[in-house]
Amino acid sequence: MHALRPIRRPVPLAVTPLSRGMIGRTVLALAAFLTVTLFTLPLMAAGTTLRLRGDVTARGDTLSFGDLVEGAPADLAARALFRAPALGAVGTIQARRIIEAAAALGLTGIETGGRLQVTVQRAARRVGATEIEAALKRALETGYGLDPKSLSVRLDGDAPMLLAPLDLDGQAAAVDITYDPRTRRVAGLVVLGERQASLRVAGVAVETREVAVLTRSLNRGEAVAGADLTVERRPRDGVPNDVQGAPTLVVGQVAQRPLSAGAVLRSGDVAPPDLVARGDSVAIVFETPGVSLSLRGIANESGRLGASVSVTNAASKKVLQAVVIAPGRVSVGPAPQPQPILQASVAP
Repeated sequence: MHALRPIRRPVPLAVTPLSRGMIGRTVLALAAFLTVTLFTLPLMAAGTTLRLRGDVTARGDTLSFGDLVEGAPADLAARALFRAPALGAVGTIQARRIIEAAAALGLTGIETGGRLQVTVQRAARRVGATEIEAALKRALETGYGLDPKSLSVRLDGDAPMLLAPLDLDGQAAAVDITYDPRTRRVAGLVVLGERQASLRVAGVAVETREVAVLTRSLNRGEAVAGADLTVERRPRDGVPNDVQGAPTLVVGQVAQRPLSAGAVLRSGDVAPPDLVARGDSVAIVFETPGVSLSLRGIANESGRLGASVSVTNAASKKVLQAVVIAPGRVSVGPAPQPQPILQASVAP
């Protein structure tokens, strides 16, 4: 007898056909794996460390991966990730958001250095009150014929500030200027480039003039030196008409009364020094065509150059009237002859 073997019926295998979706998902998974491998393996081989930067200065409208992460791959460093703050403003980005953005690019293992956020400041060109005033003065000269050297523009409100991108490096200009000569009110639009940045300002145009101001106090009779004076521009309406405007003209003159530091120098405050003092011995000079005489005398009063003083002839004791011509020297001479007055005859 033969042993019976159990009957085994073959079981058919279940085969599921591949769909397009399954094939696509498989391809995408392989592509992602290859992308991560291509990006991470070179970094691991080169030993490059990705490190989060600290404070960042943005020079444009966006922040790239290289702006925020030190050691970023060259092909990803220029990839824009975040928008920068407004011109001149300061903002922050959470460190986790930067790490998430890096992970989306296939980069991991960024060292944060314990930072929870990154501070970002937007760089900007700042056009202050000085440049704004200069632009307005140039426009007033061109449009209204005013002398910019004798003008000062007082801007309304706090010191204005025009913020502009760094690439706008040209000179600020004022356009759409209006000026009222009666009230001296001026207004206009200060722009950079082709109105790429602009700021509307207003103020008052004040006429100024140069005045000499004392830098130290002077006693009566003390001579004025060049270092004792400085030149300032003051509003024309607020200074007297007889103020001294040219310091070189008063250097060497003497104070006629006590003067305090910071005072505006007026014409009566100083005068040329006396070349002849009362009681001094002087040389009395008498000169006519062909005749020149000199004798000694005593000055009866003090006088500066060109002043008429009384002197006494030391020999004859006669009092003479003389003109100061130099230190310790006076001049006397004959009285000028009257000139004849010619009159036209009238025809009968």
